[in-house]
Amino acid sequence: MNEKTRTLCSLLCFFSVLLVSISQSNGQDLALACGASESSADPDKKKWEPDTKFLKTPNTDHATATYQDPSLLSTIPYMTARIFTAPATYEIPVKGDKRHLLRLHFYPSAYTGLNIDDSYFSVAANDVTLLSNFSASITCQALTQAYLVREYSLAPTLKDALTITFTPSDKHPKAFAFINGIEVVEMPELFDTAVLVGFTDQTADAKSANLQTMFRLNVGGQDIPGSQDSGGLTRTWYNDAPYIFSAGLGVTLRASNNFRIDYQKMPVSTAPPDVYKTARSQGPNGDLNVNSNLTWMFQVDTNFTYIMRLHFCEFQQSKVNQKAFNIYINNRTAQGDTNAADIIAWSGGKGVPTYKDYAMYVDASNGGAGGEDVSLQMTPSKFAQPEYLDSQLNGLEIFKMDTMKNLAGPNPKPSPMQANQDGKREFRRDKRITAFIIGSAGGVAAVLLCALCFTMYQRKRKFQGSDSYTSSWLPIYGNSHTSATKSTISGKSNTGSHLSNLAAGLCRRFTLSEIKHGTQNFDESNVIGVGGFGKVYKGVIDGTTKVAIKKSNPNSEQGLNEFETEIELLSRLRHKHLVSLIGYCDDGGEMCLIYDYMSLGTLREHLYNTKRPQLTWKRRLELAIGSARGLHYLHTGQCCL
Repeated sequence: MNEKTRTLCSLLCFFSVLLVSISQSNGQDLALACGASESSADPDKKKWEPDTKFLKTPNTDHATATYQDPSLLSTIPYMTARIFTAPATYEIPVKGDKRHLLRLHFYPSAYTGLNIDDSYFSVAANDVTLLSNFSASITCQALTQAYLVREYSLAPTLKDALTITFTPSDKHPKAFAFINGIEVVEMPELFDTAVLVGFTDQTADAKSANLQTMFRLNVGGQDIPGSQDSGGLTRTWYNDAPYIFSAGLGVTLRASNNFRIDYQKMPVSTAPPDVYKTARSQGPNGDLNVNSNLTWMFQVDTNFTYIMRLHFCEFQQSKVNQKAFNIYINNRTAQGDTNAADIIAWSGGKGVPTYKDYAMYVDASNGGAGGEDVSLQMTPSKFAQPEYLDSQLNGLEIFKMDTMKNLAGPNPKPSPMQANQDGKREFRRDKRITAFIIGSAGGVAAVLLCALCFTMYQRKRKFQGSDSYTSSWLPIYGNSHTSATKSTISGKSNTGSHLSNLAAGLCRRFTLSEIKHGTQNFDESNVIGVGGFGKVYKGVIDGTTKVAIKKSNPNSEQGLNEFETEIELLSRLRHKHLVSLIGYCDDGGEMCLIYDYMSLGTLREHLYNTKRPQLTWKRRLELAIGSARGLHYLHTGQCCL
């Protein structure tokens, strides 16, 4: 290579780098660690840079969290924060003709010199209100989460900059705003118009709308982290199990690892292959399926229009009308008998993904603003006479559409068990529900009648803001998030090593400090039951998991005996129709038993005076059979079919 050629190559490389640099500075994907002093990478190797050069407002402050919650997946960007005591604006360069994902990360922890409960503020992106009088603290308490991520899909504005403005509330004298992380990701236009369910002549234009992501689920599969998303959009897809409603959990399906997803009708960025390689169906029993359904329930803000996107991909059948099913959204027909859902007919072939968008308006049917449940139901279409009587769903997304440039909803109402610094909280108890008191033997069966009925009936909700109450001694469903596989924090026992030997390897031992933290130091407003053993408190462990905690009465000899009896018995019970003991505490002179807590309440609440979908008689019979099987196991130690 001669000198002239080398010079030409060098110039080409220089201008290539220059063009790339210009391109990135005008619409690059961006991750800001607000309040940080230097760039850093999270465990997924995503680079987060300081926010200072994008901040257009002087006299802001930064802070470092004094406590790191164990549930934080990464310290970045959550351990640093930008604090605003007056309106402040970020200005981020973007391509004005492109749609963008905006993610706001909030960690309402303890920051030096600040009371996080004073934080109320609004957030606007350009001229769209995203949050209004927002309290991250109240929201996290209501959802029993340590941190929040709010995701928005912003329509093109033809402006070359995205402005994000934080404004402390003028309704609270000490109010301030804060933000831990900001992400801006350029995305393709993935939205269009959708027919309003129940109306053949009305549509919702999602293409021109600003949207908030409410739910994004990998149906029948595991969580998919942002690092494994498609199209570089870094979206997180969550497992759908917490939102399954009624006894019909269906079955999960998975394609082989080498099964190829053929994106011939839509962009790869619509959803990652793992969404289309897993699914939930009703199962192989067609006679049972036609008299039941798959049902999911979601809580959303009222007085907004929502887009529900259902993802489908067939990896078992390959012909039209091998599987046809009806789809109902909020008890309205989205796909009925004459136009039943047929994945192969829609997609054109096996392994070809497709999706359907449906619009729905959710009004305040409960008479006021706040949260409202929306349902999605699927059942086989007998009218279409398919070869297999089954239904199937691979993925689901729900987006809130802006109304008059507004996406802000109210703060969720915290449950009575959550801390309330102003002292005005009141504990409410549903008088319709009878308390179940555990005895050493008969009490176990009493709990079982409540717990077993709901074991098949409802998966625990992890991210719901609603909170119904139960006065049962035990929660109704044991889930993997509070299993004994979690690490144990050891502490010295005041009752000897006997208890540790009883439950060794079978349940978790908690320290008294963990229990006090989870119950707000045994706050009386958290009491959900009283019995011979003592009081039962609703609490939270590990930052997010709701539990029922039985605290012994030191003056009760019956309670002391029951304490050992329950650990010895319940720590060894392993049956799908029996609630499992999570753990115990014998620290600091206190004795506590910890069980799962079911936030959706008792079966009674779902049978009487409810707005939820009715249980069929077949489902009720299945619940009774499940209870009988659990009782049989208790008495005989043998499982029955």
